[in-house]
Amino acid sequence: MQRIVPNIWFDHTAAEAVEFYVSVLPDAAVVETVRYPTEGLPDFQRELAGDVLTVEFEVAGYRMIAINAGPEFEVNTSVSFMLNFDPSVDPSAVERLDAVWDALLADGEAVLPLRAYPFSARYGWVRDRYGVSWQLILADSEGGGVPAVLPTLTFADGVQNRAREALEFYAEVFGGRVQTLVPYGEQVGPAAPEALQFGDLQLFDQWFAAMDSGVASDVTFNCGVSLMVNCHGQEELDRWWSQLSAVPEAEQCGWCADRFGVSWQLVPDNLGELMAAPGAYDTLMGMKKIEIAGFGAPGAV
Repeated sequence: MQRIVPNIWFDHTAAEAVEFYVSVLPDAAVVETVRYPTEGLPDFQRELAGDVLTVEFEVAGYRMIAINAGPEFEVNTSVSFMLNFDPSVDPSAVERLDAVWDALLADGEAVLPLRAYPFSARYGWVRDRYGVSWQLILADSEGGGVPAVLPTLTFADGVQNRAREALEFYAEVFGGRVQTLVPYGEQVGPAAPEALQFGDLQLFDQWFAAMDSGVASDVTFNCGVSLMVNCHGQEELDRWWSQLSAVPEAEQCGWCADRFGVSWQLVPDNLGELMAAPGAYDTLMGMKKIEIAGFGAPGAV
């Protein structure tokens, strides 16, 4: 099981968006679709009764979840997904990168144009028609040493210059390790010389990246993209919740926000089983931190 699964919030368009991604992203496929209950929903969700709740999909074997909800949160560029195209394992990497870029750019916008940069012979950053950000890069590796999908956090506004701190904090919380740290080395816009132009770490054999914004920006982390952690039992869930949750008003249904504003979902790894119990949806909606025993279902320990 992939321990950390990015969740992306959509305003009534999750199924449509995933259909689009499956058609344009490399080796993409739908894994599972879950629907809202047909009755008993709170007033703010009543219009979604029986509609799609989540669509789990994968890109090159990497799992992601699209949440189908309302306009409460909007995806922005604070969290993007880097797609690595590796010519050492795919001779057509450049052509594939260009084709994906063209598809994502249609009805979207370029954050950084597709061209050569000092760090890559071909790179571009695009925000697609649904507001989701993707960084496409021609990887410089030998033998496939980079992951196909790399969630990337961009630190700006109130958390500018804290990317290194965040990487070290997440490594400490989850027992991971920081891999690469590339500082700017000079003042670049709001980025201090010691701030990170790029950094990455591994958590549970998954890669994550972070950078400090080199341009002035008021874009901040929100619930548009959250990181869902599959927890092995209540003890593990409690431990990580106590370390991550730093904004009490953000706690709801297993969601919390950390000291940097990044949104997390801490859920039991048998949540699907728990949600099969009668009244489970209402039970979940009434919780802040998830208490497994509260579901009263087999395996709720």
